[in-house]
Amino acid sequence: MYEDKEIAAIERAMVAIRRRQSRRALARHHGAAGPEYEVLDVIEGAGGRLTVSAVAEALNVDQPRASRLVTAAVTAGLVRREADQADGRRAWLVLTDAGAAALTQARQARQAAFASATADWSAAERAEFARLLTRFVQGMLG
Repeated sequence: MYEDKEIAAIERAMVAIRRRQSRRALARHHGAAGPEYEVLDVIEGAGGRLTVSAVAEALNVDQPRASRLVTAAVTAGLVRREADQADGRRAWLVLTDAGAAALTQARQARQAAFASATADWSAAERAEFARLLTRFVQGMLG
């Protein structure tokens, strides 16, 4: 077992974040409903268009789950499918105007929640936390 007190504290904090402040919980709490909103973040992160397979990979879910999420986003009018002119078997997923607006609203709501959580921090503390958290996430992903 790992005995470093700071590492254990980080682990406990990450578990608490996952339980209380998941993307879905933040989205629901701040006006964006449903897991299909995860698709919006993925499409935006990919530069505006990608396939269902790419959504599955980005969200680390299986193809049927990704298809259900995409279908929910399409049904909600947040995403549309566009035929790939080079390969008729493939469809690109593109944000609609409503999807872009919903993504902006969700981002603003998340940032407001983070601002509230750090309201009594100094600018220097927020800057240091942002730097360290970004470095931490990069270390986890790479």
